[in-house]
Amino acid sequence: MNTIILHTDKLDIAEKIASTIRAAYESRKAHFRFYTEQAVDIEALREEFKVDINYLPKTTVFDFTKTALFVSDMDSTLINIECIDEIADFANLKPQVAAITEKAMQGELDFNASLIERVGLLKGLNVSVLDKVYTERLQVNEGGEALVAFLKSKNIKNAVVSGGFTYFTHRLAEDIELDYDRANKLEIVNNQLTGKVEGDIVNATAKAEFVTELCQKYAISLNQVIVAGDGANDLEMMKLAGLSVAYHAKPAVVKYADIVLNYGGLDKIMDLFPTD
Repeated sequence: MNTIILHTDKLDIAEKIASTIRAAYESRKAHFRFYTEQAVDIEALREEFKVDINYLPKTTVFDFTKTALFVSDMDSTLINIECIDEIADFANLKPQVAAITEKAMQGELDFNASLIERVGLLKGLNVSVLDKVYTERLQVNEGGEALVAFLKSKNIKNAVVSGGFTYFTHRLAEDIELDYDRANKLEIVNNQLTGKVEGDIVNATAKAEFVTELCQKYAISLNQVIVAGDGANDLEMMKLAGLSVAYHAKPAVVKYADIVLNYGGLDKIMDLFPTD
């Protein structure tokens, strides 16, 4: 028996999908569950009904009751912006930097080289722009804080890892009570950005290493880990995890991920867990 999760509480949509796939269904908190022995074209349903719908992995594949760690990308996953693009806006370079960011997230550019190029364009900006970006433009994506609170209630460790910058991950981790964060550190001299990052770049490989590091720290197996991301530089850590979630993601990430969320908030991840 296959279980399919419809990540909406709209009964009319549930009834239409039940009719389409000829499946029994039941209402759960904020979502519906369908039960069928038949194979279902999930992607076709997403396209037709413009909703998030996913197969619930069988417990032999991923057991949600044993989840011990959740790791999320930051920019455009846990938060609503690409921080580097917004910083560049203060130098009147947002279109140029955003174009590079988009290509990097699509996997069309080498991440390290693209980051070095983009950070170089920020040279000379006053450090105060970082605070402006955080306080005036950055918002946690819909459902993000509810998800973190839910994870904490289940004693699941949570972390954010980013190809962006520690200035933002540190503040975000403190504000929404994340357990760990890792990102690139912008070099700052005399309150100005130098156009360089300090130390090794947090790229796709470094993100995956961060996940492994946390697993080793807490004696967690990789099949107890959920990873969420949206860009090509998230794929390595997503491939390590027991469950991967593509959140409003690029096509290459959607193609790979176990769970796809294109419409709803991060709290839709909660639908996958057993209900009390």
